[in-house]
Amino acid sequence: MKEIAGGVCAPKGFLAGGIRCGIKASATKRDLGLIYSEAPCTAAAMFTSNKVKAASVLVSREHLAETGGILRAVIANSGNANACTGEAGLSAARLMTRLAAVKLSAKHSITITDNEVAVASTGVIGVPFPVGAVESGMDALIASMTDAGHDAALEAIMTTDVRKKDGAVELAIGGTTVCIGGMTKGAGMIHPNMATMLCFITTDAAISRDCLDRALRHCVRRSFNRLTVDGDTSTNDTVILMANGLAGNPPITAPGPEYDRFTEALLSLCVKLTRAMARDGEGASRLVTITVRGAAEEAAAETLAKSVAASSLVKAACFGADANWGRVLCALGYAGVDLDPGTVDVSFACADGEIPVCRGGVPVPFSEEDAKRILSGEEIEIRITVGKGPGEATAWGCDLTYEYVKINGDYRS
Repeated sequence: MKEIAGGVCAPKGFLAGGIRCGIKASATKRDLGLIYSEAPCTAAAMFTSNKVKAASVLVSREHLAETGGILRAVIANSGNANACTGEAGLSAARLMTRLAAVKLSAKHSITITDNEVAVASTGVIGVPFPVGAVESGMDALIASMTDAGHDAALEAIMTTDVRKKDGAVELAIGGTTVCIGGMTKGAGMIHPNMATMLCFITTDAAISRDCLDRALRHCVRRSFNRLTVDGDTSTNDTVILMANGLAGNPPITAPGPEYDRFTEALLSLCVKLTRAMARDGEGASRLVTITVRGAAEEAAAETLAKSVAASSLVKAACFGADANWGRVLCALGYAGVDLDPGTVDVSFACADGEIPVCRGGVPVPFSEEDAKRILSGEEIEIRITVGKGPGEATAWGCDLTYEYVKINGDYRS
């Protein structure tokens, strides 16, 4: 497996594009994007666990159920979440899929049905959706699509994101080169499970729906579901994985070595995207990685790591480069996992080194100056051992800065 360029357009047969159609009148960047496969795709998806769900989530789930997991395209916008918008919002989401299906059918002289198109939205909640802007922009959107249109589509889904979050990998399956590419957006309102994110992943692998769904769920649990920025789970979270089979590999139809290779590559890409979202958390100055080892099982380690990652006090200490390890133990203690504080070790680390600060639940002598240097890096790690069990898990987050409050204090403007 190796990293390659191209994002969602790296796999064979995928086109993408993006335009500015004026969904958010004050914005100057692209706000409407489209990803299209030249062949029908087996698709798997996961959506927000929030009981308040955006129209795009409801419509995309409906379409995937109707087709049995077959998609040709995803249309996505930023600038308006189309959430809490009632029947008008649902009508707008359905119209977006219909417009994409009609225009793509005409462009490629084929027949694509509405339910072969998924829809995703991100932006402000509770604002009527300006579907007329989408209608007026569809011809330009279709014209923008190319096999190098990844960047334009990615820009179209970004809101408060500052950095691009994308990637692609290639690997051999049955002696055939297979590619997986992805893009995501997400900077705020991010908390398991999943996060405030739109994530689109494409692959030219031939793989059954059951295997694709199993692989996606495995990878989401170990990546996006271990990400937190601010403790808020969005109404719009969407991860869609589409496989068009154009690589021509022997189809993956059951667990085995080839399924494992595909899942390993998919997880690698998902973790890369997760880390990118944590690093680009709203107002963040540091990526914080929390690794817990020695738990009774992986699920316990995951719960503990996520508790530390979500702690506002831990996040604030990371912002101040303050080695306040007591806050780490506090977050472990209220995680709801059986824990003996006398077995807990904590250290802080960065690329330049590691400094132990707690052993067996009590302090060990350390240099405050060295600790501050380590915690001042752009990427820091909190390493925790809680016992001698086999359970291990990693979660990702960021520090909590003044800028986060500034961004979210006037988000609608």
